[in-house]
Amino acid sequence: MATVTQKARRAYIHTHGCRLNQAESEMLSQQLVRAGYSVSSSLDKVDLAIINTCTVTREAEAKCRQTIRKIIRHNPNAFVAVIGCYSQTGASALAAIEGVDLIVGNQDKMKVLDYVHWGKHEQPLILREQMDRRDFSLPFVGELPSTQRAYLKIQDGCNFMCSFCLIPFARGRARSRYFNNVIAEARTLVANNVKELVLTGVNIGTFSSEGQNFLDLVEALASIQGLQRIRISSIEPTTIPKELFTLMADDAHPLLPYLHIPLQSGSDAVLQSMRRRYSVQDYLDFIEEADEAIDGLCLGSDIMVGYPNERSEDFEESCDVFQKSPLAYCHVFSYSERPGTLAPKKDNSVPVAERNRRSAYLRRLSAKKRYDFNQSFLGQTMEVLFETQREGFWSGYTGNYIRVLCKSEKDLTNSIASVSLTSMEAEFAIAKLT
Repeated sequence: MATVTQKARRAYIHTHGCRLNQAESEMLSQQLVRAGYSVSSSLDKVDLAIINTCTVTREAEAKCRQTIRKIIRHNPNAFVAVIGCYSQTGASALAAIEGVDLIVGNQDKMKVLDYVHWGKHEQPLILREQMDRRDFSLPFVGELPSTQRAYLKIQDGCNFMCSFCLIPFARGRARSRYFNNVIAEARTLVANNVKELVLTGVNIGTFSSEGQNFLDLVEALASIQGLQRIRISSIEPTTIPKELFTLMADDAHPLLPYLHIPLQSGSDAVLQSMRRRYSVQDYLDFIEEADEAIDGLCLGSDIMVGYPNERSEDFEESCDVFQKSPLAYCHVFSYSERPGTLAPKKDNSVPVAERNRRSAYLRRLSAKKRYDFNQSFLGQTMEVLFETQREGFWSGYTGNYIRVLCKSEKDLTNSIASVSLTSMEAEFAIAKLT
């Protein structure tokens, strides 16, 4: 039988889930190019399909299965490799999908190309090793220029064991990427024209490698000549060094004024049941201090609704805390039962219809707060990193993560330009070059 690498050079990667998955898929894309593949943005006529999966909710798993079946329908002869979190926790469900050839858990997902050359299989090959607890390094490709922000993976796994979360089982215990390996990739990315690095991981504030902590890493990245922006992705509230406030407040420092800090609930009773490591007041004190210290700071959060034992009063507390806090927006998640987690059992569950109602209500509150936050910057001059163009409008983000559209005949690809925000739509600002 001819192998994939012998007969085909057209590959496709589909990524579900978080920014960490996106960072890993970017690395895999580079590996594919180096191996001689053409990486396609289309499903049509691909010979190798890699689906990087998510298991954070039942809905996320269902979307992964739908994607896999769609790819197989389009390309019945393609070699189909399913990797990542759902491969780690739900290999049997994935193996039941006809046409899947390879299932690789998180331990070996970055080595997926080592197994592709084995060719098509009547039954899928399953590689799901126990997650290594040691720190790690990652291979990266140095010759690929970029016109986009780049995700930089610095950490993986988590030790916090929140009662609703399956991620410690899918990705293992907390471990950090070797400090020098992170810096080497960052320098390579900057040399290839990357202007902004987004630091990603499962619990990035716990980064600790070779005697260096998260703050040390930020400062080391800031010293890389040519790097103009550093953005922190989601970070746990009890892991954030307050020294970051000073760096974010300094216009000359590349660390951007943006923090996404999960709250999960505005009820102390629910937080305690979730096994979170802070009280509502602890959280509010921290973000209020950050908001006072950093001009223009955008604060975002995650809030879960419908957790078992969440009463109507608890949900109302979450809404009240969100509305009165300096948070600019929240990502809303409906609780999803995850086998093996420590959450209370179904007899205490909130009906799905009520979860959906609460989610929709809180999302409306978030949309209003996000609009008001963006609106407060109208008329101001701001720096935007532009990335893509569509229908004559260039799209990019301010340092505090306002999405901006700007009409210009200039080529603004991967350039930072000063703009004035002139009007506001539901989810973005219209701007003009200054």
